[in-house]
Amino acid sequence: MATTDLSAYDKTTVPNAEKFRFGIVVSEWNETITDALYKGAVAALLENGALEENIIKWDVPGSYELIYGAKKMVSSRNLDAVIAIGSVIKGETKHFDFVCDGVTQGIKDLNLSQETPVIFCVLTDDTMQQSIDRSGGKHGNKGIECAVAAIKMALVKNY
Repeated sequence: MATTDLSAYDKTTVPNAEKFRFGIVVSEWNETITDALYKGAVAALLENGALEENIIKWDVPGSYELIYGAKKMVSSRNLDAVIAIGSVIKGETKHFDFVCDGVTQGIKDLNLSQETPVIFCVLTDDTMQQSIDRSGGKHGNKGIECAVAAIKMALVKNY
């Protein structure tokens, strides 16, 4: 599990995001967690200069659907980066493994096949408490970390 504060970053190393457009695709499954991640991501984008009107949010039913949502967003919008936000919590079946593997590979494939970076902001935790701790709890907010990554990758896209 995380041993650092996911919300901590050196603002002086983050480019100004004012000219960038961002997409955020959010899973509705484990909504308490994904909503907290989304709020953290948006706050970090705005803190670093992104304009509210340049942040587009789409909801999808679950983490597995993040792949299609991100692909559709990349192909239909003029964006500099997309953040895929989800939360998969281990249950009693292998479903967890299949969803985690599929989402990880799908987001990886998008990064290889598309010109717009897709940032992996999917928590894959053993317990709800671990997810709470990483979405604004004692380990900070992974959404903030991913927003910073999105800004930095938007700069790379525009080199």
